[in-house]
Amino acid sequence: MNISLPEALRAFVEDQIAQRRYGTTSEYIRDLIRRDQDRQNLRDLLLAGAASEPGPVAGRQYFHDLRAEVDTTLDG
Repeated sequence: MNISLPEALRAFVEDQIAQRRYGTTSEYIRDLIRRDQDRQNLRDLLLAGAASEPGPVAGRQYFHDLRAEVDTTLDG
């Protein structure tokens, strides 16, 4: 895959490679793509959560029970 960039963007990429200690332009581009994938996955999860039915209220008793469950799991 070849990518053509205007000089200003090419300079920016080269600066990022130097400042962030990427070895190559390819490493930088791969990292950008991975971050974009992560951002998209997070966005999808947030939208799915916003579209879902509300769950139970996480009050004092919920956290008390959760701590008890964790303590039981850690104890063996």
